[in-house]
Amino acid sequence: MTGTPDDGWAPVLDPPRAAVVDAVARAIAEDVLPLGDLTAGLVAADRRAVVDVVSRSRGVVAGRACAVEAFAQVDPGLTVTWLLADGADVVPGSVVATLEGPLRSILTAERTALNFLGHLSGVATLTRAFVDAVGTANPATRVLDTRKTTPGLRALEKAAVRAGGGVNHRGSLSEAVLVKDNHLGGATIAEAVARARHLWPGRMVEVECDRLNQVDEAVAAGATVVMLDNMGPDQVAEAVARVRAAGSGALVEVSGGVTLATAPALAAAGADLLSAGALTHSAPVLDLGLDLRG
Repeated sequence: MTGTPDDGWAPVLDPPRAAVVDAVARAIAEDVLPLGDLTAGLVAADRRAVVDVVSRSRGVVAGRACAVEAFAQVDPGLTVTWLLADGADVVPGSVVATLEGPLRSILTAERTALNFLGHLSGVATLTRAFVDAVGTANPATRVLDTRKTTPGLRALEKAAVRAGGGVNHRGSLSEAVLVKDNHLGGATIAEAVARARHLWPGRMVEVECDRLNQVDEAVAAGATVVMLDNMGPDQVAEAVARVRAAGSGALVEVSGGVTLATAPALAAAGADLLSAGALTHSAPVLDLGLDLRG
């Protein structure tokens, strides 16, 4: 899991450049191939324009790197001036950026750029809502994403979660060990944790628990994180008490069906971490548009 500003350093908001370039190239290709932008061809080749990227609703900006790349891949001659950074709050009418150059190029790049900006800003906006709701109940609780991301866009969506103030869970199966019920088909919790420690010393080892006795087993085995699956506030409070009493330093994560409505109570019960797949798989798009000046 990555850090947060509370750790004394600012999280990196931009996703890896390679992921941005690849995702944008694929998006542009599906939009303009095989014959290019037919409708933009109706516009005079020498027609230049200035447009503003404007928010139509309240939210949090994310996805700037993808928008910049979309404009650059369509026409390197386009000039983009950003007025707001990823993580910035917007209200209806907020100008996020200004774009200047050939109108044909602007029109061709418009939808790809706005698709990325709208989707990723939506992820950041929903994440901020979770962070605010949880922070009111328990400022120490952190909001995490999951691997329930759009295939091929994980790095982008996880950057958007960071822009919204959330924290990233593992980005891939190789980053940490997460022992779930199906992994225990032929081993006990103690055996699974011991095996993980032997094979990958230093890696985070997390154990999913749907019963309190499993929490005791996971802590005794030396798990780094105990994940409480679909437990209510009372069960979470009891699990937290057991983990703290053991003195192992293990963190308690709550997962499974976490919503904006239930998150505050789960945080107040003492959870260190709340993970919600909804941050990436159910975030509404933030409404943004391009407004042509004069």
